[in-house]
Amino acid sequence: MSDKFEFIDAEYADSLTGKNEDAPSIVKMCRWLGVKRSSFNDWRSRPASATVKRQGELKLIIAKSFEESDETYGYRRVHADLIAWGVGCGLELVRKLMRELGLEPCQPRPWRHSLTEQDGQAGPIPDLVARDFTADGPGVKMVGDITYVSTWEGWLYLATVIDCHTKAVIGWAMGDNYKTPLIEAAIEMAARNQELSDGAIFHSDRGSNYTSAQFAETLKNNNIRQSVGRTGICYDNAMAESFFGALKNERTHRTEYPTREQARRDIARYIELRYNTKRRHSGLGYKTPQQVHEDYLELQSAA
Repeated sequence: MSDKFEFIDAEYADSLTGKNEDAPSIVKMCRWLGVKRSSFNDWRSRPASATVKRQGELKLIIAKSFEESDETYGYRRVHADLIAWGVGCGLELVRKLMRELGLEPCQPRPWRHSLTEQDGQAGPIPDLVARDFTADGPGVKMVGDITYVSTWEGWLYLATVIDCHTKAVIGWAMGDNYKTPLIEAAIEMAARNQELSDGAIFHSDRGSNYTSAQFAETLKNNNIRQSVGRTGICYDNAMAESFFGALKNERTHRTEYPTREQARRDIARYIELRYNTKRRHSGLGYKTPQQVHEDYLELQSAA
């Protein structure tokens, strides 16, 4: 019941400060949420010391979650942290307290420069994914792409392989160019890190590197079926794009790299020590990729 009261209180506070002038009245919100106005008034009139004390304690825990996320978590992910830590509170209360603390996650900047280059070698490669970026288990379906990061020495290129079940980056490679050996190194790492099912799928855009005969042979040697999206349609590889958005927003757009090696080490740390193990994903029910993988293994052992 307190979650509903916290929601009403937060919406009412926003209406008073002008943040949400369209907020309904307390009477309407109580009616819509099925609570009595008198009960809400009793809740609000509790001794301030108890409420203030609890919210003060919550603010400390919220600040801890926000700081540990490198100031990237919004209120939903912070709330997921609190629940995982055994701290019971409503989602709207977390949002309210984050506002009071002035905690605003870093916002993405517009960016997009395609590295897709056609060379006429693509041939009849099908789209086996059709924008379905889900999988029944790890090692069944993967996606990949290439992006670039600015350093004082020039561009550093990053190729990734992401598992569609856990959302983990299971393969990656970095270098000063984005030729075929870079994406081969990423797929080889993925095959080492994750046991792949027979006929696993790897999906990418229709760039010249991904559609080359050399890369097709690498996939064949690893018993991986190839899938490509349409040229210039970013939604056909949205999952790979989503990781790059998180990487740039949460890390590389906030950092200056004097050398490619410094960028390489920082990105590797982000992938292995944060994204794969600690970062909560909305598409995973605010679990981490590592938690999802562990949950899968538990289910398999219990079967």
